[in-house]
Amino acid sequence: MSISVSIRKRLSRSFSLEINFDTTNGSKGTTGCLGILGASGCGKSMTLKCIAGIETPDEGHIAVNGRVLFDSSKKINLKPQVRRVGYLFQNYALFPRMTVLENITIGLSGAARPLAKNEARKKAHDWLEQFGLIGLEHRYPNQLSGGQQQRAALARMLIREPEVILLDEPFSALDTNLREQMQLQFLELLKTRSDVIMVTHSRDEAYRLCAEVLVMDGGRVLGKKPTKELFARPGLVRIARLTGCKNISPIKKIGDREIYALDWGLPLRLNTPVPDDVTHVGIRAHDFVPAAPGGPAGRENSGGCNQVRIAVTQHSEEPFEHVVLFTNADAKISAEKNEIWWKYSKYMGINEMPERLFAPPESLLLLR
Repeated sequence: MSISVSIRKRLSRSFSLEINFDTTNGSKGTTGCLGILGASGCGKSMTLKCIAGIETPDEGHIAVNGRVLFDSSKKINLKPQVRRVGYLFQNYALFPRMTVLENITIGLSGAARPLAKNEARKKAHDWLEQFGLIGLEHRYPNQLSGGQQQRAALARMLIREPEVILLDEPFSALDTNLREQMQLQFLELLKTRSDVIMVTHSRDEAYRLCAEVLVMDGGRVLGKKPTKELFARPGLVRIARLTGCKNISPIKKIGDREIYALDWGLPLRLNTPVPDDVTHVGIRAHDFVPAAPGGPAGRENSGGCNQVRIAVTQHSEEPFEHVVLFTNADAKISAEKNEIWWKYSKYMGINEMPERLFAPPESLLLLR
């Protein structure tokens, strides 16, 4: 599956969407789901709407498997009904005065090969069965739970056999328990598809469900990589923040493999040479470990390098982990401005607050 998008659309006097990407080089052996990750208002949903034909770009080109859906220079702009693009809206957009069966069957309207009424009902019944909706076919959307509405909307979309599936924040309207159940079902769906683009603002959702992630900010693409690689090596400060890194400091390079984190008053040593264009360092809140004599797991700490004596400013407890905010007790730095986050599992066996934490060199993110 190859999806190519290169479009520009002005949305206001101060904001325009300018996005370029393709899925041709997707990772082998993955589900094929491309996640578009970004904060609210960055242009994620508008990108999907342009691909689906709901919105028209000012200029550019959109193609699926070489079939052109939109090309401003050639005056091509296929209607949504013939694009063979399935779009799942954030609120599911089921027709309120139609039953589940009618909502799913109407997905066949405008199909390239019209089906007889009995054939259409048979096909709809197959999708009802696949999504566990048997017995609910004569109910109306307001008589369904959130998960049932989502499954009905998915069935209505998939009955048309789209070439591309576009999902706009598909789990945001569900409670935590139902969201996790639906994500597991979604993973099963992905095993048979290689043509899914999902918009999300949740880094956890993107990591769990997507083979590749494209990060957007301000209507532009910041980067696109296989998911685990993007989280391990975000490269840019803005990408690190959008993937959930809370601890980011400007640096001064003090050696070939040594830097000084200016906001934390902390020298840090790395396992590899530090490129000259690196301006910041990051470390994720879960990557700190309690320092021990000789270094954690027997690693030498090189005279205290990468160790920080902590002054706790806030400590809170969540269902499965602790959240600690602290500053470097040996640095004369404003606690209000330069707090560092540490998160650790309740199951780590930490019974009292350690005096020092260690930042493993392999966990440090070099950023520009």
